[in-house]
Amino acid sequence: MVTKAHFVKLMRVFYAVVLLILGTLCSLTLQAGTGSDRLQHFFDHLNGLKADFTQTVIDANSVTLQNASGTLELLRPGRFRWDYEKPYKQLIVADGKKVSIYDPDLDQVTVKLLDQTIGNMPALLLSNNQPLEDSFKITELGKKDGLEWVELDPMDRDTSFEKIRLAFNEQTLQTMELVDSFGQTTQLVFSKMQRNPDIDPEIFHFTPPPDVDVIGDVDE
Repeated sequence: MVTKAHFVKLMRVFYAVVLLILGTLCSLTLQAGTGSDRLQHFFDHLNGLKADFTQTVIDANSVTLQNASGTLELLRPGRFRWDYEKPYKQLIVADGKKVSIYDPDLDQVTVKLLDQTIGNMPALLLSNNQPLEDSFKITELGKKDGLEWVELDPMDRDTSFEKIRLAFNEQTLQTMELVDSFGQTTQLVFSKMQRNPDIDPEIFHFTPPPDVDVIGDVDE
């Protein structure tokens, strides 16, 4: 098992990638293919979503390091709310400008600017006018276990991840996998996904509870 600090580090890297893929993805102009067709269909007119998820971290030797689960709510662009319920309570809220990470066990809230949280991800992905294929090489991986898979390889190698894999069933996105520079794979499997549900925008405005330590970009 990894430590809680390691778990939080992995969690932050992966939610940043999910933000880029689900929160700021722009229109696609991909070559024909079943996986690419489902990728296009999923993001076409996508404004928001809700889902449950399970998250598994696997090392380079296929050993499971961590299992986690929780819920996700998202509005494009740049607003999301991750509620990790197991194995540790963690709340991550982005309002489009800042990300607040609340750790109830530590009585601590960390606030970061959204672009700083994303770190060395390709800057072009933050523009709604930049096609995804300008920053990623997109490859059809074919069908496995009833899902159509596509792989995204960043053209800018100065990133914290090596590739992203997305798997679609006939209706929606089912699985996301992130392979990082250490050979670890972080996998998200979604369930009960709702496309463009009614979401109250106020849930993305986080107010720290009384008597907790707040650190980071509070006054920016």
